[in-house]
Formats: sequence, structure tokens, C-alpha cells
Amino acid sequence: MDAQRREELARRLQAVRERIDAACVAAGRAPGDVALVAVTKTVPATDVAVLLDLGLTVFGENRVQEAGAKVAKVAELRPDAAPRWHFIGGLQRNKAKAVARWADQVESVDSVRLADALDAAVRREQDTGGRPGPLPVLLQYSVDGDPERGGVPRDGLGPLAERVAACAGLQLTGLMAVAPLGADPDAAFADVAEAAAWLRVRFPQASTLSTGMSGDLEEAIRHGSDVVRVGTALVGERRITSG
Repeated sequence: MDAQRREELARRLQAVRERIDAACVAAGRAPGDVALVAVTKTVPATDVAVLLDLGLTVFGENRVQEAGAKVAKVAELRPDAAPRWHFIGGLQRNKAKAVARWADQVESVDSVRLADALDAAVRREQDTGGRPGPLPVLLQYSVDGDPERGGVPRDGLGPLAERVAACAGLQLTGLMAVAPLGADPDAAFADVAEAAAWLRVRFPQASTLSTGMSGDLEEAIRHGSDVVRVGTALVGERRITSG
């Protein structure tokens, strides 16, 4: 990788961390309360390797085929590193088997049928020694109920959480959401915070809230997000190239 790109990533990472820290302080929270997931879709493995060198450990992908190849390439580039890979996009049931091989967490479970497919895929991986334990998952919550954008509406959270909690291959760890396009971020994240609180009361193990991205992480942190998923602000407008 050229030195210019390395310097750019370092500069961008510092700026993102400063934004997160400032948002935490403004919300009366400690900066360490909020984790950063680097969204590396369409980004080459060489960039991921540099971000590992810069101290990041968690990376988000949303394209199954691209992610599988990238996970393998990063392992070649940094064999001593231990990156954690989150699947953060819409997932088709027929891709569950592939994701179960490499994902450390899936943040986008939004249906009972997908939960069942992931559960079966994970248990097969466990049986063959491919996974040491269950797969942590977040339920994807839909603020506006738009089926085209994925997510489960408020009245579907309880039944889906019950199903996931009953799956031996899955571990319910919390809620994920995306503010609808064009919506007021404060209003959207206030709604998400209510849904997350409702879920935690009924399922105390579902303690993680993952919401907020490059354009709205400050509002998300103000409303209690534990995790922000940042792509553009961190890596710029990138497209996969060789390496």
C-alpha cells in the first residue's frame, strides 16, 4: 500500500475517534462506552490490514461473497492479527451457511426464517469443528416499517427475540437499527432507544444497541448507542480493487 493511503486512513480514523469522543462527552458518557465498527464493504483487504495496524479490530461487511474472500485475504496479510467480522447487511437465508463460516456476529436478523437458517448453519459448523460456540446476533429493528429496507417492526420484536433466544446456535445480544432516509435522526434514534429498552427488559442479555453511521453518529450516541458503524467517514468513497 502506498504511504499516501496509509496516511489518509490514519487521518480519517483520528477524526472519527475525535467525533465519537466529543459526542460521548456531550452526552455525559465516557468515550470508552461506544465501540467503532469499521464498515469495509467495497474496500480492499489492504485497507483492512492497515486499519488493523492502526488499532481497529472490528469490521463490518454486507456482501457475502466479497466478505468471504476478504476475510481470507486479510488472514494472509495479517496472520497474527485477530480481526472480528460483523455481517451488517440484508442477508438471504440461502447465504446463511457461508456467513456462519466466518462471521463473529450478525447484526441484521429480521425474521424467524432467517434466524432458523442461521441457527441450522451454525450448528452444522459446530458439529464439524468450524465454530467453537454460538453466533451472537442483533435483531434489526425497523423504525418506519418499510419492508424494502429490512428490519422488524416494534410488534414483531418480541416474537423474533423469543425465537432467537430459543435457538441453540444463536446468542441474542441486542438491537441494530438504521435511521430512515430523510427522517429526523433525533426522532428516529429516540424511537430506537425506546425499542431497545423494551427489549432489554424482556431479554436482559440483549444489552447492545448498534445504531449510528457516518452522518448521524452524534445523534445515535446521544440516544444511547453502544456501537457506531462508520464507513464513508473512515475509508472514503472506495471500490474494491486487486488486493
